[in-house]
Amino acid sequence: MDVNAGGQSSAVIIGTGRTVALLLRQLDLAPGAVRVVGCVLADEPLTAPECPVLGTTRDLPAALAPARPDVALVCLPSAMGEESGRVSAALGRLGIAERVIPPIDELIRAGVPAPAIARDEVDPVALLGRTPHGIDRAAVSRILTGRRVLVTGAGGSIGSEIARIAAGFAPEQVVLVERSENALFEIDRQIGRRFPGVKRRAVLHDVVDADGTLRHVVGLRPDVIFHAAAHKHVPLMEDHPSHAVNNNLFGTKAIADAAVAVGADRFVLISTDKAVNPTSVMGATKRLAELYVMGLHQQGRAGGSPTRFSMVRFGNVLGSACSVMPIWQSQIVEGGPLTVTDPRMTRYFMTIHEAAALVIEAGAIDDAGASAAVYVLDMGDPVRILDLAQRLILAHHRRVRVVYRDGSISDVGPEGWGGPVEVLITGARPGEKLYEELAYQAELLRPTPYPGINAWAGAAPERLNVAAMVAELSAVRHAGDRPSVIAAIRRHVPEMQLGAGEASASQSPPPAPAARTAYAGPSGAARTARDAGAAA
Repeated sequence: MDVNAGGQSSAVIIGTGRTVALLLRQLDLAPGAVRVVGCVLADEPLTAPECPVLGTTRDLPAALAPARPDVALVCLPSAMGEESGRVSAALGRLGIAERVIPPIDELIRAGVPAPAIARDEVDPVALLGRTPHGIDRAAVSRILTGRRVLVTGAGGSIGSEIARIAAGFAPEQVVLVERSENALFEIDRQIGRRFPGVKRRAVLHDVVDADGTLRHVVGLRPDVIFHAAAHKHVPLMEDHPSHAVNNNLFGTKAIADAAVAVGADRFVLISTDKAVNPTSVMGATKRLAELYVMGLHQQGRAGGSPTRFSMVRFGNVLGSACSVMPIWQSQIVEGGPLTVTDPRMTRYFMTIHEAAALVIEAGAIDDAGASAAVYVLDMGDPVRILDLAQRLILAHHRRVRVVYRDGSISDVGPEGWGGPVEVLITGARPGEKLYEELAYQAELLRPTPYPGINAWAGAAPERLNVAAMVAELSAVRHAGDRPSVIAAIRRHVPEMQLGAGEASASQSPPPAPAARTAYAGPSGAARTARDAGAAA
């Protein structure tokens, strides 16, 4: 194996001499998947064929420090379960992504069903075809180490990953705020198992309860707050706009007000690309949350508040709860079909770990201007949803059959692979855009010291009257009259467009290369779908 080749994600293999040798032979069959920079061994002797030995698992930080890998491929025998736990905890503290790959002989002896193996083997990083940005550990340590860190929505996909990463930086305490009992129990259990030395507090609470939120924050006195709690499902929020207003605006108001009350050092609002020129209730209510934070920041700067407010916008995360990846994975296991709303639709994607790491890193930026800082994560090129679905099916070594709404069909994949999995084109849902924007057209982005994070350089809206906005929306936050709620939202987000059912048909997809690039399957077989013009 060539361990010096460039261009791929760098990886170390962690295992025994035997399992490292087995995995190296497997990787030889997938050239270009990763660039192996060395291995770390859990047994003696410290030798492995064709792979530099960096050290032992007894001192993982020292072994990995010179290599600084993007990912660790952990291939330990099942009998070394305790060692696997220690390795996992150490990787979490180091902020290094972990991929567990059971030794191939154990998989064969265990008789694991093929769908389960395939389900575990699909790597989101490889599926997206982009190299994740790393994390500046020195900058993040400055705001997390020895500090009290509070995460709302801590049981969600982004919130839980933020909590796991934060726990790896030796904070004084991690406070997990979540209204879902099961989700809170699970993230609390994970943090306790992986970071037994970190103090933590699990708080079963809905941040929309402003009085309760203030009581908790006053009692806990967090230094840094990451606000991840939100309603995010676009079609559901179209049908329940008052719920979106209540949770996305007034939940943000409650926790942001509490942050000011206790003089928290930093408050980071996790926003979305859907807040830019929104076509959905969800996006518009996240824009309302942004406006409230901007207004609160302006008031705080004038009044001498020490709290630094910032916001981070990004697109979709691959593999988050109820997102497209787990839905498609289940559909593949069930034999299909997979559902795609529109063959022209594109989205920006990044992995959960990369998004959470960059959110934390953005929170470490000292940008104490008159306006609250708005950061936009570098999502790379937009990806056509249909292409992503095809890549996922092909990664399972199944052929693809796309069934269009006009009845036409296209087949993708080598003839020798398993029977085709259908992809049905179903039509755009209410509130959906064909493509997303990460910044307003009139806004400019400027780089920050950290790769993967840009800052919005435009001026904040003038004369932000958040008191009037809150007063008007308070009157409709529990209303059942959908038109009156939408009208109230639009008065404060005038750029809000019609719902996707009316507006998306007029959208033209951007000329992004990823939106029109055909995918060659793992075998190198070219795509055989209809021509790009018809497919797009």
